[in-house]
Amino acid sequence: MNTMEINKIVAGVICAVLLVVVVGKIGGALVHPDELEAPVYPFSEDLMAGASATTAAAPAAPAGPEPILAMLASADLAEGEKVFKKCASCHDVEKGGPNKTGPNLYGIVGAAFAHKSDFSYSDGMANHGSNWGFEELNEFLYKPRDYIDGTKMSFGGLKKASDRAAVIAWLNTKSDNPLPLPDPAEAAATEQGAAEEAAAPAEGEAAAQ
Repeated sequence: MNTMEINKIVAGVICAVLLVVVVGKIGGALVHPDELEAPVYPFSEDLMAGASATTAAAPAAPAGPEPILAMLASADLAEGEKVFKKCASCHDVEKGGPNKTGPNLYGIVGAAFAHKSDFSYSDGMANHGSNWGFEELNEFLYKPRDYIDGTKMSFGGLKKASDRAAVIAWLNTKSDNPLPLPDPAEAAATEQGAAEEAAAPAEGEAAAQ
């Protein structure tokens, strides 16, 4: 390769570099992009905090069983007897019937928690005090071991409110002195008021955040 050809190659490279520089200068002079004051997708700490607050304000799932007082008057007694079959292996419910693994349940609605003097209850049940009203039975049948610490009853509970209402209404008929069933309208109003009262502190805490 002679000197002339080398000079041509060097000159070509220099021209190419100069062309790139000149085009860049001209493009910069023609186009003036504006700087954005904020990013298009503002994943800022404030935005994340707002998302956290929204999540915190979401209503929590209700704790415990759904109320059943308003359902008792219209509960299906035949369905209650059917539901009780889940309990029949451990409990007799006829007047004068025997205790089984669990106590006889005749007259249980309205009776004391440890209502059978000839049955050996757990300490939690024996020392609980109070009586088996509709609401107490609803709580117990929802999750027995959570309601009475140390109970001998191994049953997992009835999760459907309609099942609990039906079996409680049916058990109420197995008594010499059945309790009067609550008026559905009054019971519904009472339960609604209790639900609103329980929700009020949660709403207040969310607002304070």
